[in-house]
Amino acid sequence: VVTNRTHISNFCPKSALPISFEMMFRVLALVAVLSLQNTVAWTFSPTNSRFTTSRNVLSPRVVSRSALHMALDYNDPVVAEEFGNVQMMDFDDVEAELFESGIPVPPMANDMDAKLMLVEVRLRKTGRMPGSAKKEEQTTFSSEYEKIMYQNPVFKEYIRALEERGDINSKNVAVEYVNDPKSAKVRYGEDYKSTIRDIERAMKAPPPVLTKSLSFSGFPANMGEMGCKMTLEAIGEIVSFECEESDDFPILTGTVEFEDIEDAKKAVEQYNGMDMGMGTALKLQSV
Repeated sequence: VVTNRTHISNFCPKSALPISFEMMFRVLALVAVLSLQNTVAWTFSPTNSRFTTSRNVLSPRVVSRSALHMALDYNDPVVAEEFGNVQMMDFDDVEAELFESGIPVPPMANDMDAKLMLVEVRLRKTGRMPGSAKKEEQTTFSSEYEKIMYQNPVFKEYIRALEERGDINSKNVAVEYVNDPKSAKVRYGEDYKSTIRDIERAMKAPPPVLTKSLSFSGFPANMGEMGCKMTLEAIGEIVSFECEESDDFPILTGTVEFEDIEDAKKAVEQYNGMDMGMGTALKLQSV
């Protein structure tokens, strides 16, 4: 298209003629840029074979899903068995159990992702994760305080609570009381009477029972597997029972699952911490 000043002068005032061509191109360029910013474009989505619309094709927002990396071998019978236990659970139950273990389900995780996470968590918590070495039981301690911190989760939680609120004095009283109760009562009996009562309750409290399954250690080896099982069956009906003799001491170790969680609690309350005359105390706790 050829235009000349004569034609334009018929429509524009003479005062505008010196800048009319420059202004025209600036306006056209601005309109072109603005139109691109609000363009609606059709894009093909390979994941669902549908056409979708997306605005601002100059700077599209890319959303990608990160894969959950699981270290599980489903050819392993232990893994396959646990996966079968988790398979029929509802998503809400899976999420709740993971949350109790301090593991939130990622927002973009689907039902299967969450179940695979739970399988791995259960295997790790029970020491059945393939390729993971079982943690050795500590049997020697530098002090009574170190021993009770290792063996008594209730007392350990009590000390943690003191540390969180900055009550260092009460913690020091607890350390001295565990290592030398008589001396601690003489020194702190008047000023820390209520604190000492709390310390004693924490020391005597049985470990919390959260499941129907317990691990046990400390029954005399001469009881034999049958004698150990009969002892625990006297408390309540047993669903499963495994037992073996320790390589280090003449004691029995193993796991037991009760039909009722209340029976599991009774077993811990009755036997945990009991001295069976083998140099070590019985230890029962949830798994």
